[in-house]
Amino acid sequence: MIFIMQKAGHVELTDQMEESQIDDATNISEFTPEMGSGPVALSVGRAKELISLYTMSQNPNMTHLNISKRCVLPPLWVRCDCSDAEHTCWLGAEPLKHRDTITGINLHIVTCNGPTADKTCFENLEDLKMAHRIRHHSSVVATKGFAQYELVRSTTLEDTIVESESNISIDITWNNVNKILETPPLTAVATLNIRLEPGDPRSPVFELHRELQFLLVLAEGLKTGVTDWPEPLVAESAVELVQELLNDLKNKLDGFNASVHKNAAEKVKCDSAAVDSSIKSLFSERGDLDFAEELWCKMRRSVSSYQDLVKCFTLVIRSLENGEIQPWIHQGSSSLLSKLINQTYHGAMEAISLTGITPIQMLLEIGLDKMKKDYVSCFIDQELGTLTYLDYFISTAVDLQEQVHRVQKLHHVLEILVSCTVFLHFKYENLFPLMQSCIKYYKENPLNEKHVFQLPIRPAIVKKFYQNDHAQKWRLEISSEYGQKMVKTVWQLSTRPPVEHLTSNNLGVLCDTTVNGNTEESMYFITMANCSQVHFT
Repeated sequence: MIFIMQKAGHVELTDQMEESQIDDATNISEFTPEMGSGPVALSVGRAKELISLYTMSQNPNMTHLNISKRCVLPPLWVRCDCSDAEHTCWLGAEPLKHRDTITGINLHIVTCNGPTADKTCFENLEDLKMAHRIRHHSSVVATKGFAQYELVRSTTLEDTIVESESNISIDITWNNVNKILETPPLTAVATLNIRLEPGDPRSPVFELHRELQFLLVLAEGLKTGVTDWPEPLVAESAVELVQELLNDLKNKLDGFNASVHKNAAEKVKCDSAAVDSSIKSLFSERGDLDFAEELWCKMRRSVSSYQDLVKCFTLVIRSLENGEIQPWIHQGSSSLLSKLINQTYHGAMEAISLTGITPIQMLLEIGLDKMKKDYVSCFIDQELGTLTYLDYFISTAVDLQEQVHRVQKLHHVLEILVSCTVFLHFKYENLFPLMQSCIKYYKENPLNEKHVFQLPIRPAIVKKFYQNDHAQKWRLEISSEYGQKMVKTVWQLSTRPPVEHLTSNNLGVLCDTTVNGNTEESMYFITMANCSQVHFT
């Protein structure tokens, strides 16, 4: 736990206010949170006063304060506005204690300058180490490096106004830094960070995502009673496509012929373009679509109204009742349509009224059945999971809305695996632990497409993607033992402002930041964090 002190916002004062009222208003504006306001920094002078008061409250030698019982407070950090010459953006104080006694305080100063592309503004490694030795009276120091590289980042698409926040980056740490901005050694410890928002039209599984979106439309319509039908993806009407499917079945002598069924399944696969050809080698398309799944493929691309839906199911139910078709379906299918088809095998089918939400629920159920099999088949074929391990995601023991929610989770996992395979060329030994991590997370948490999944990885596997690139963040940590605690000096370069309460108006520019148009040099913010210990006894 820590305390963060910041200014809440500006209070407008009138000429009629008394001096005492002005003082009260100023205090309120500094310490009272304001709904919806972002963090606002205090002046450096005011921040120093607060740190001083905090320090005195923790100092047992300040007997004149008449504090009957002292307690160790959490560390205090104060946002600063960089108004001093050093451009201080944070001041911090952290009590030091021995058992239950406060013995001193650790004072922190964080400064920030930039952005600049001029490397002559960067500190020298030996100078940083020497400054640390002098500040902390230490002859032995240890260095630790950290670098973050963006391996894959989505950009704004043409004709869109929303930028995807999908990103794959790698964090690398290592000991014994030899120079500023050095490339991490292959012996370093690395963690892959994967944040992926499904729905990018350039994704190899975009068609699957679009199929899932239609499923979500049905689920929302079932819940609210209002269905926002998407534009059809084909020119033919839903009724024409379903009648064509039924005619094919009527022409079969035995109701099901394996070779004919195979051809029909291949036709549907080609028609629906369920999976882009670029990942066919990664995730195989299913060639065993049953009648209900073929019906889904036809209808999800062509149905544009509730009336379409009713007409299509009327054709199907009539053909089943008249014995004109006796289609094959997968064993274990849980949809209402599958149950009706099963009943025809025994010569009797219950009457069904295609009114109200029933048609929408019927289509949702067959879509759920199909998509569950699609995802599970992908993962099992690649030996990334077992049916038992994936049972949580395909269970029918929960209501339809929760089943759809879990299918969404499976799609997010698939998008992550495909992206790592396509862009980072991951093999099974990396995909398997990533799959396990994603599945574990989604068994315990709701759908979160902004979640950052992490995977420990050897730098050598992805080195070719960052070795000639600029780091988005590069940090040096110098540490040594001092008194009761380890003390650190941190020097960091980052392509983004490291502090959320700073703007370009209060950041100091160290050097000329003009970059030659032909030179692709990164603009870096330079941040320094120093600490010093003050002992009370």
